[in-house]
Amino acid sequence: MPGKKNSRREREKQQQRKEMLEAAMQLFSEKGYHNASMQEIAEQAEFAVGTLYKFFKNKEEMYKALVTEQADRFHVALGASLETSKDEVEQLRNYIQVKGEVFMSNDSFIRLYFAETRGASFNIKAGLDSELRDRHHQMVQRVAAVFAHGIERGRFQRIAEPYHLAVALDTLCNAFLTNWLEGRDSYPESPDIILNIFFQGLLIPESPIISEKTTNTTLE
Repeated sequence: MPGKKNSRREREKQQQRKEMLEAAMQLFSEKGYHNASMQEIAEQAEFAVGTLYKFFKNKEEMYKALVTEQADRFHVALGASLETSKDEVEQLRNYIQVKGEVFMSNDSFIRLYFAETRGASFNIKAGLDSELRDRHHQMVQRVAAVFAHGIERGRFQRIAEPYHLAVALDTLCNAFLTNWLEGRDSYPESPDIILNIFFQGLLIPESPIISEKTTNTTLE
């Protein structure tokens, strides 16, 4: 049975809420969370401030909604990237590509979140961190499943547990994204740059991991 279609009134409320969050995003980005008021957000969205409070009880609730809903969109996109191919390497390639794209296309939101949640005095951080960690853990588990399947099929060597491999790859991507966020370097245009670092390795075959100590050195 097809799902019930939203009524016109419900669609209008959804659109109003969307416009309010977009206005909040703009003001939070321009002025910072602490310097933007509900009154200013209402004016930016062209609603009465009373209407704003019908949707959100305060600015903190609005900020949390903004962050969690954006995080959900990120994770939907990342999850979809892992379903575009049956080949594990291609799945990981798509994941790296999409992760860079979704983060860089939402740079104002990313910068806002990191800027506003660095201070310990920002009391929203504790609640949000737990929710965002849960979402991130779920995504890492999905990447781990790709590694596990690749190991089972003989595509990958079992050099570590699938979860540890997923954490390593995700951390490598995040390091490049942090570099980009701080303006020091761009995120690789080709996902193969990250894949090659991860899969090909740096060590020349048969070269020792720890260099031999020189035995004929004498102290003077």
